[in-house]
Amino acid sequence: MSDIKQIICIKWGTKFGPEYVNRLYGMISRNITPPFRLFCFTDDGEGLHPEIAIRPLPEFEYDAPVRTKGKWPKSRLWGDLGDVTGVVLFLDLDVVITGNLDDFFSYGDPDDTILGLNPNTPFEKMGQTSVYRMRVGKLKPLQDIFRADPQAAADKFKYEQRFVTRNAPGGVKFWPRGWLAHFRMHSVPNFPLNYLREARIPPKARIVIFPGGLNPPDAIAGRWHEGDLHRPPLEHIKAGLRGERKESLIKHLRHYLLPASWVSELWRE
Repeated sequence: MSDIKQIICIKWGTKFGPEYVNRLYGMISRNITPPFRLFCFTDDGEGLHPEIAIRPLPEFEYDAPVRTKGKWPKSRLWGDLGDVTGVVLFLDLDVVITGNLDDFFSYGDPDDTILGLNPNTPFEKMGQTSVYRMRVGKLKPLQDIFRADPQAAADKFKYEQRFVTRNAPGGVKFWPRGWLAHFRMHSVPNFPLNYLREARIPPKARIVIFPGGLNPPDAIAGRWHEGDLHRPPLEHIKAGLRGERKESLIKHLRHYLLPASWVSELWRE
């Protein structure tokens, strides 16, 4: 692999502002042995840190699936990336880096496609694409399969990470257990301790990922759903008993977290 550690991310639309990319760059710089470079593939590079290499979104024409969830726009990164070549580490914009990243570049063979192991499907061995490593261009055959019938691929595999896991040329490998932590599943204490203790960083975690609708700003504010207001523990319980909730009472009680102070400390430029 190149001596320069190459990290890529993708930003499209308006869900994530430039602060997400800038904070990602700051966390990388504090947790990696130089030299490194962060490339952001985006349709809007306004406000990004000058050390971030801005690249246009790669061209990949397809009919977006309309009946199936999944981060299918990530498929733009499976093919040619212009002047970005060789081995790259992809990071989602809403991860929090909690440890050294060097081993993500030295683990396995440079030609391996390495994903996280999705904790939601322990018996399936499905990959998780919040943090993955690939050789640029190796996944290009996936673009051809997807382009041929995007809706059929989405209907069959549901999520792009399952599509990658099942179709990557040469198969996929997984990061060692513990390197990645799922915030809701591994950091937030189980009920009823979620009312007494704030979320923690699991001991071996290098990166904490935030799949779903709960992102770092929500963890900092102590809210399970985007847009919610944080309530003290007793008030949250009372609100659930009064019926002031979006889900069943059991889920309402389980879906509570105290503000996570370590997220605000680490998720910064």
